[in-house]
Amino acid sequence: MSRFTAESIERVKDAADIVEVVGAYTDLRRSGERYMGLCPFHEERTPSFSVSPSRGFYHCFGCEAGGDVISFVQEKEGLAFAEAVERLADRFGVELEREREDPRAEEQRRRRARLRDLLERTAEFYASYLWDSREAAKAREYLASRSLGEEVLREFGVGYAPSAWDRVLVGGQRAGFSVAELAAAGLVQRGRSGGHYDRFRARIVFPVRDERGRVQGFGARALREGQQPKYLNSPESELYRKGRTLYGIQLARAAIAKARRAVVVEGYTDVLAAHQAGIREAVAVMGTAITPDQLGLLAKHTDEIVLALDADRAGRDAMLRAQRVASGKRVRLRVATVPDGKDPAELLAAAEPAVRAAAAERLREALADAVDVPAFHVRAVLADADLSTAAGRDRALDVALEVLVAMPDSISRDELVREVADRLDADPALVARRMSAAGRAAAPEGRAPAPQAEAASRAPRPLSASERRERLLLAMCVAAPVEGRKILERLTPEHLSSPAAGRALEWLRSHLEDPLAGLPRDDGEMAEIVIGAAAAAEREPATAEAMQLAFLQLEKGLIERRISAAEREGGDPPVELQRRRAELAERIARAEPTPAA
Repeated sequence: MSRFTAESIERVKDAADIVEVVGAYTDLRRSGERYMGLCPFHEERTPSFSVSPSRGFYHCFGCEAGGDVISFVQEKEGLAFAEAVERLADRFGVELEREREDPRAEEQRRRRARLRDLLERTAEFYASYLWDSREAAKAREYLASRSLGEEVLREFGVGYAPSAWDRVLVGGQRAGFSVAELAAAGLVQRGRSGGHYDRFRARIVFPVRDERGRVQGFGARALREGQQPKYLNSPESELYRKGRTLYGIQLARAAIAKARRAVVVEGYTDVLAAHQAGIREAVAVMGTAITPDQLGLLAKHTDEIVLALDADRAGRDAMLRAQRVASGKRVRLRVATVPDGKDPAELLAAAEPAVRAAAAERLREALADAVDVPAFHVRAVLADADLSTAAGRDRALDVALEVLVAMPDSISRDELVREVADRLDADPALVARRMSAAGRAAAPEGRAPAPQAEAASRAPRPLSASERRERLLLAMCVAAPVEGRKILERLTPEHLSSPAAGRALEWLRSHLEDPLAGLPRDDGEMAEIVIGAAAAAEREPATAEAMQLAFLQLEKGLIERRISAAEREGGDPPVELQRRRAELAERIARAEPTPAA
C-alpha cells in the first residue's frame, strides 16, 4: 500500500489538537504553557504526564513515554502508523495525499472506500426512517418500552429498515452504486428467481461501527410476530467480520481508557441501556462468545475486562470460554453478576426514572464487585453440583481442582480453597493435598508444576543515577542551545549508558534548535530520549555552571569504568586514569553548591 506524503503527515500534526486527543484518556490541567495530568500509560497518583500544545508532543517524566499526536494514537489505540494518520485526518478534516502506488492496490482501496460510503449512506437512511416514517411507529414504541431515550438512540444511529422489498436496492442504484456493490456491502441478496431484494426489512437496525466510527455492517431485530430469525446480521465480508468487532467500541474506547476497564455485555440494547445509565465503557459481543480478536481489541485500551453477560447457563458457559480465550493475554478477566438474574437492558428498563436510577446504581455496584473468572468458575461448579452425596462432592472437587491448580500461588487462591472446603464440608488440608497431587499429575515428568505467570507490570522502569544525569544534561543542552552545543561537541557515546543514548546525542548535535522536527519513527528508544529531553527542557534550569557540573560527573563515570575494566583484566589501572579521576573529583567538589547549614 502506498504511503502518505510527508506534507500530508505534517498537515495532520498541525491540525490535530493534541490536548483534545490526549484529554480523552486523562484529565489535563493547564500549567503555564503546558498541560499536566496522570499518565495514561502507567499507574500513578501524582501527575507527571506533560503535554506541550505549542510543540505538539507529550512526555511522561515517570515512565518516559513520549511522542507526538500520531504516536499517541498509535500507542493508545493499537494502530499502525498509517491507520493513526488516517484516523486523525478524518477527525480533524485533513485531506491526505498519497505517493504513487500499485494500480491494483489503488483500485482495491477505492472499492473499499465506495463500500464504506454506501454503508454510511444506508445507515443515515435507516436512522431517518426510524424517526420520520409512520411505518416505524411500532419500532419507536418498542424502543420506548425498553426505556431507551431518543438521545442515546440517535447517538448510536439506531434506525429502521422499511418493509418494502427494494427501498435500499433502488435508492443505492439511484445514488450510483451497482447491484454488485450493494451485495458486497451485505445490503441486498439474490432471490430464488434470480433478482435481488433488500436483506433487512421491517426490522430495527443497529449500525455496527469500527473504532474509527466507520460502518462495517448491521444487526437487525425483527418486530413482526413470527418473523425469523429474531436477529439478522450482515453477512461476513471484506469489511465486516463479526468476531473482529465490538458493538459500541467507537463510543466506548475513550471511556474504557479513562475507567481503566471495559464492560462486555451481550446485545445491542444492553449497550444502549448501559451508556444511557452512564456506564460509557460498555461494549457488546453481539450474542457470540468473545473471540481472541475482540479481546485483543479491548487489550489495546485496558488490562481489565468485566464480563456482564446473561446469568443463564449459556452466559456462564460464555464466560468460561472467555477465560480460555484470554489464556496468555495480558488482561484480567472478571465477572459481574447482574442483579435479579437479568441482562443489563432488562434491569434498566423500568419506566419510572427513580426506579431506573436505582437499578443503574445496583448495576454499578455489581460491576465494582466483579470477581475473577476462576472464582466465578468454581462457584458455578459448586452451584450445579449435587452436594448431598459424597460422590457428588468428589465430582465437584475434581472439577474445581482443575481451576485451582491453574491459579498462581496467591491469597486469592488460598481463600478460594477455603471456600471450596467449606462448601463441600471437607478438611482444607484434604483439598490442599488433592491440589498437590493434581499439580504433579499435570506437570511434565521430572519437573515441578510452575505457577501461572503474573500479568506483566506496567510500572515504569526506574532510571539509574547515570541515566538520570545524562538525560538531565541533554535536556539542559536543548534548553540553552548556545552553551549546549559546546557540551554536545565534548560528549561522546562512550560517556553515555546505552547505544540509544548515543544515537540521541548524534541526533541532537544536528537538530538542537528543533529536536523534534523529522524525528525518525523507526528508532523508538532514541526518540523517547530526545522527546524526554525536549520536555524536560521546558522546566529544567540551564546554566553554564550546571551543564559543566553534569558533564564533569559523566566524565568521572567514564574514567571510573575504564579503571574498573583495567582491574578486571588483572592489572593495575594506569596512573594517568587515577590522576584524572582525582582531578575530576576535586573539580566536582568545587563546582557543587554547598548545602545550607
